[in-house]
Amino acid sequence: MGFGGMKFWSRAQALRTAALTLLLGIAAAPYALAADAHVVEPHPWQLGFQEAATPVKERIADLHNELLVIIALITIFVVVLLAYVMLRFNARANPVPTRTSHNTVIELLWTVVPVLILVIIAIPSFKLMYYMDRTQKADMTIKVTGHQWYWSYEYPDYKDVGFDSNIIPEDQIKPGQKRLLDVDNPLIVPVGANVRVLIAGSDVMHSWFIPSFGVQMYAVVGRLNETWFNVEKEGTYYGQCNQICGVNHAFMPIVVQAVSKDNFAKWIGDKQKAASNDAAPAGHAAVQLAGATPTVAAAQ
Repeated sequence: MGFGGMKFWSRAQALRTAALTLLLGIAAAPYALAADAHVVEPHPWQLGFQEAATPVKERIADLHNELLVIIALITIFVVVLLAYVMLRFNARANPVPTRTSHNTVIELLWTVVPVLILVIIAIPSFKLMYYMDRTQKADMTIKVTGHQWYWSYEYPDYKDVGFDSNIIPEDQIKPGQKRLLDVDNPLIVPVGANVRVLIAGSDVMHSWFIPSFGVQMYAVVGRLNETWFNVEKEGTYYGQCNQICGVNHAFMPIVVQAVSKDNFAKWIGDKQKAASNDAAPAGHAAVQLAGATPTVAAAQ
């Protein structure tokens, strides 16, 4: 599909989405978001993908639209061909059937044309796979570890910054929080940064899946998998573990908050300061138990 065709399809998709939003506006009213909050999450009666928040998801959506056009054209062709055969070669219209058993041209076409279609699909698919695989110029790294049934996040580029992220129980949900989606400690990332994500597991297989990022990567014990994202707009983005990882599989949500780089730097600074304050009493206690002076302990 040519570039001009893609632009036409994008405009058509936008018009379709706008019309659908207008039609479902009344049904979706109870789930309307605050005017000043940008939140990407699943919605009741939603059709199609979630809003793209990263370049990866935008490319996934573009490939999806291209494949939809190809599939539609193939379907139309097959339906027209079947209708022609039924009308042209039924017993009433063709009482004396032909005894032709081979047609070289047709046999070549039904072999070559599908191969060409697969090549047309394969080229952008492979390009997208390599683009999704890893970032060559990461601005920061985050390590994600899946547990039964919560996530742990670490920031290796920043000393002593790491925390667990658990679902908020239903009996502790506050106004504005989302049942089965909100967590006590969301992942904080800066907008416009290439974020390398290293994913591992501590017990069974989990899956770190954020639809609006176009990211799904398995957390496997003994293996470190890699993916990346670059959030283009400040806001809150929701995901969930979509690997059946045990009895509480449905209670492993993922929340990512994208903030400005200035706010992220302030948040990192506060986290490091809090970690150093928490570590200080433990250090003094260790010195007293060891019976050593602070000078000796510092040297150790």
